[in-house]
Amino acid sequence: MSLDHAAHKPHEALAALLSGEMAEVNSLIATRMASEHAPRIPEVTAHLVGAGGKRLRPLLTLAAAKLCGYDGPYHIHLAATVEFIHTATLLHDDVVDESAQRRGRPTANLLWDNKSSVLVGDYLFSRSFQLMVETGSLRVLDILANASATIAEGEVLQLTAAQDLATDESIYLQVVRGKTAALFSAATEVGGVIAGADEAHVKALFDYGDALGIAFQIVDDLLDYQGDSAATGKNVGDDFRERKLTLPLIKAVAMADAEERAFWTRTIEKGKQQDGDLEHALELLNRHGALEATREDALAWAAKAKTALAGMPDHQIKALLIDLADYVVARIN
Repeated sequence: MSLDHAAHKPHEALAALLSGEMAEVNSLIATRMASEHAPRIPEVTAHLVGAGGKRLRPLLTLAAAKLCGYDGPYHIHLAATVEFIHTATLLHDDVVDESAQRRGRPTANLLWDNKSSVLVGDYLFSRSFQLMVETGSLRVLDILANASATIAEGEVLQLTAAQDLATDESIYLQVVRGKTAALFSAATEVGGVIAGADEAHVKALFDYGDALGIAFQIVDDLLDYQGDSAATGKNVGDDFRERKLTLPLIKAVAMADAEERAFWTRTIEKGKQQDGDLEHALELLNRHGALEATREDALAWAAKAKTALAGMPDHQIKALLIDLADYVVARIN
């Protein structure tokens, strides 16, 4: 299937190719998010699961399993598991970030309350572990349990690192590996493991997911400063207003003179922002080439993702996964 066939969107081409399996995943999700005792659980999850989204992570699990020749039933369980973990972290994130919107709709914590969001997130985590256990693979359980811990660790690290000017690129990478890349790499890795692929292929799938997730997050952070609000659904400078030290800012702070550092201390560490600060921040980012350097980092991670798949067998899915790495960074090219 050429990319032209899917309007140049490889995730849509993947979704079309795996539509039968994806329908099974959706059916399993609907069954497992039901609760006879607490009707609020399916209400809250249906709101989030029904909000669309690309279902990228479960698609990656299905694609990885298929690429490795799997023909058993358990990639469906694992794809649903990955989506449950992702949905649970979104419910919790929206509470932590006090968000009012996600994917252009009011968040669950706004429609119901924080308690419901936290508790339903907990329920989905529990459901995800039940699904994992059903595969009968301890290794799968190990990978996804580790990913869940890494996600939580990344979120907690971000609490302290986000407004600390001492945060450097290695800490940023640790946060990104936690909050974004850990679930991407787990999603692709378990697809290979459940298929019984050889270790080199399992490692390649892990490396692909890891690099793709990092590129994905860097692009997100870059678009916050130079994106089109209509396309991204976020206002330019939201991260600045929320005092989040993302990669563009970390690069600018590293090159700041005393006067510029005082500006970053006031606006990010102390949160004393005033009119014109965002414009000045953008000027500093441009002055030090921080946006361009961030863009180059994103492209480098996308290239790493593609290289990781070099040793995998030639397959329509491999071609689409390679295209997906290009697509993730296409918005900044």
